[in-house]
Amino acid sequence: MPASNYALLIIDVQNDFCSGGALAVPDGDKVIEPINKLSSMFECVVQTQDWHPKNHVSFASNQSQKKPYDLITLDYGVQVLWPNHCVQGTEGADFHPGLETSNTSIVIRKGFRSEIDSYSAFYENDQSTSTGLKGYLNELNIKTVFIAGLATDFCVKWTALDAIKCGFETYVVSDAIRGIAIDDSVALAENEMTDASVEFIDSSMIKSLLRI
Repeated sequence: MPASNYALLIIDVQNDFCSGGALAVPDGDKVIEPINKLSSMFECVVQTQDWHPKNHVSFASNQSQKKPYDLITLDYGVQVLWPNHCVQGTEGADFHPGLETSNTSIVIRKGFRSEIDSYSAFYENDQSTSTGLKGYLNELNIKTVFIAGLATDFCVKWTALDAIKCGFETYVVSDAIRGIAIDDSVALAENEMTDASVEFIDSSMIKSLLRI
């Protein structure tokens, strides 16, 4: 039987973040196989989905004389500018066709407000606007979350840090994540997560940990 009191959070495994996508994460497709093997082990499987309007503030195309990966300052802090990606209703925003979704309990859409970006599955980038995920997991008496998906140095990292802040025991599945890797961003993200008491675990170890 799948384990209760545990949740698997699958972060942004969407076409635009995989091979050939508008914001492809190097080797992003390689997270799919380990995630598919894990999903049947959990009663609670959460998927997040970037879901941007065309006029989103984080798109470089919507900022005068800016290009992708430039930085700007908004009311909530520093914002990386991105290529247009995961636009609502487009193929790029769809989940990768190889991803097993039949066990998914809920989809959390994020980044749909044009004026604010959203990396974390729990809060938008102002760190105060909730996605509702914390309340959902609390209602199910979830105590521990396992996080997999894309990308290590952005949405996975912020989800893991917020999971800790929300009081969940938090694991990141080390063989089921990949990063964008801007300069040293992956190593810095991993260090930041470790410093916050996030634990890293290989997917092969999870079944024994869940005792199923």
